Amino acid sequence: MQPSEKVTTRRWYEGVTRYHWLVLFVASCGWLFDTMDQWLYVLSRQPAMRELLAVHGIEPSDANVGYYSGIVQAIFIAGWATGGFVFGIVGDRLGRTRTMALTVLMYAGFTGLSGLSRTWHEFALFRFLTGLGVGGEFAAGASLVAEVFPAHARATALGIMQASSAIGNILAGVINLTVAPHWGWRWVFAVGILPALLVFVIRLFVKEPERWQKAKEQALIEHKQLGALSEMWHTPHLRNNLLVGIGLGAVGIIGFWGISTWSPDLLRNILNPNDVPELRPEVARKVSWAAMAQNGGAFFGSLFAAWLAQKAGRRRAIGVALLLCLITASLTFHNTRSFNDALIYFSLLGFSLLALLGCYAVYFPEIFPTRLRATGTGFSYNVAWYIAAAGPWVFGSLRAAYGIQWAATILSLAFLLGYVILRWAPETKDKPLPE
Repeated sequence: MQPSEKVTTRRWYEGVTRYHWLVLFVASCGWLFDTMDQWLYVLSRQPAMRELLAVHGIEPSDANVGYYSGIVQAIFIAGWATGGFVFGIVGDRLGRTRTMALTVLMYAGFTGLSGLSRTWHEFALFRFLTGLGVGGEFAAGASLVAEVFPAHARATALGIMQASSAIGNILAGVINLTVAPHWGWRWVFAVGILPALLVFVIRLFVKEPERWQKAKEQALIEHKQLGALSEMWHTPHLRNNLLVGIGLGAVGIIGFWGISTWSPDLLRNILNPNDVPELRPEVARKVSWAAMAQNGGAFFGSLFAAWLAQKAGRRRAIGVALLLCLITASLTFHNTRSFNDALIYFSLLGFSLLALLGCYAVYFPEIFPTRLRATGTGFSYNVAWYIAAAGPWVFGSLRAAYGIQWAATILSLAFLLGYVILRWAPETKDKPLPE
């Protein structure tokens, strides 16, 4: 273990410089705005699909909206997976900061264009293109934070970065609460273009990590290629780590996008089961507040995950998070019967699911060497979306057949697969980042 990598009993923020804080701020903002644009879609999905389906002469019933929304969400997830695959490799070859700037520009621009959709097919196309940027941003940002921060602060810094996603989701709720009632869902998406301004901050103030620069120089000397997926696949321990990452990532993604993002629809159905037009503004307000409660819980869930991963180890932290997800997913969808219930159960659901994703934010960058870190993290966190892409479609189909409550319960069984995958997961607590 290198001297600079020794894990001590110091408080995590000791020795953290102004530049470290700048990197954490920029990476957190990149992920915050990323998730904000994701949740602008979640909160606007139902009114958008009702309007766009009517263009095709399709009755905007609950079953049809759920079915076609599932298709659009699956297409978005496919774009996310493709972005994770492509930009993970780009992040290793082009650099962390340049890749961050490019992906932020993509997800912001195409979120704005989503508001111009005339048909649900155009809406699906813009969501796919948004997904490309969304999928690519996380790997670059997580690799940047992992490589810049000292070892004793790494887990907490990555946990804070992941926790910022909850702030982005809350911000989406605020935007939906203030913009949608007055100007409609199209202007909600228009606001999503504003994060493109972050690109200027990234390009002006954030430099490539020294670890990455050294890895690039070493790769040239050894005639190796940065981001070489073939090397990862043909090296046994890296292949094992990649498969573990993809498997765990799929479980988390099925849980988050296959279950939790349907919570707004659950509350709408409870508060306005007959979709009475006069009730829609008040229901939209309460849905926004419930979404903010869910993401308030998520913020603390990610911080809890970082703390637990540092104290008990990465594998145990993931195991605890999986159990929490399994319990709270079913409880939330079966026990929520009012707005007050939603404030409680949605916050517990958010806490559990982001605790799991918070564990991944800490763990994935630690199981791949520097020259393959963005590629490996991108694959683990995003290519798993190919596996999970059917989740929203399956949920929509199950919802149409059995109702939204049992659809969530059935899909929550996926969390049990995480325990099987953990058998092959290496522990990385108190170990240096692999070079």
